[in-house]
Amino acid sequence: MKREIRVVDHARGWVQATYPDERWYVREISADGTAENKRTEFVPSTSWIASYYPKDVRFYKWLAQRSWDESEEIKAMRGDQGSKVHQAAKVLLSGGTINTQTDTFENPRTLQQETLGPHEIECLVSLGAWYESEKPEIEIIAMEYPVWNEKHRYAGTIDLKCRLGKRTMQGAEGRRYTRRAGTYIIDFKISPEIWPSYELQISAYKHADSNSGPVNLAILQLGYKHNKKKKWKFTPIEDQFGMFLAVRKIWQKETAKVVPLQRDYPLELKLA
Repeated sequence: MKREIRVVDHARGWVQATYPDERWYVREISADGTAENKRTEFVPSTSWIASYYPKDVRFYKWLAQRSWDESEEIKAMRGDQGSKVHQAAKVLLSGGTINTQTDTFENPRTLQQETLGPHEIECLVSLGAWYESEKPEIEIIAMEYPVWNEKHRYAGTIDLKCRLGKRTMQGAEGRRYTRRAGTYIIDFKISPEIWPSYELQISAYKHADSNSGPVNLAILQLGYKHNKKKKWKFTPIEDQFGMFLAVRKIWQKETAKVVPLQRDYPLELKLA
């Protein structure tokens, strides 16, 4: 992935800066509210912190079956696909229409505009199927919005916040359970697995969202191939914020010498 800097909140001037092995959120703050005492604050992203949670045996088996270069390319490709799916999902959930032949979305590695591939289209079709299954109770509150935890100094971007109705659903091993109605923070994933880092990531969102109130957590897997009929899987997630904070300590130790490339800022220059 090339260096990517993009504004994620124009009103507050929040910026997301992504590099090959790190991701920061950036903002200008002032202790006394004056422009003279402004300083640039960098905090790590939830996904970067959560990635320091130890991988399980399934991941290492997958890794052992491939060369390092091959596995890195596969992970990068999935990251590209996930980014384009997220961009397109926002268009659909906002009521827009996507032409799968002509509409393009940015590839975060190449920074080029690309049309959607077969798997990306399949993920978006499954998103539409999930959305239809939730009607008429579903009510979208917000999409793709950044959150910032002041106390623990991290930030992230929530995919979807919505209200859902009570439903009877199928869980692990075909067991059925009742999903409670309420407000949900939902993270979209195109992976066939739910890794522990995903659970930590979405738990961190909850504790950074200043307007959350009572909220449930869930991961929505799109393009899910293990289901025979529906190609999506909705999984409620228990809050694991305590574990996220423990992993943040590991992240802090391992990245003690990593500093953001402040030479990339400011975003605008103007001669007096």
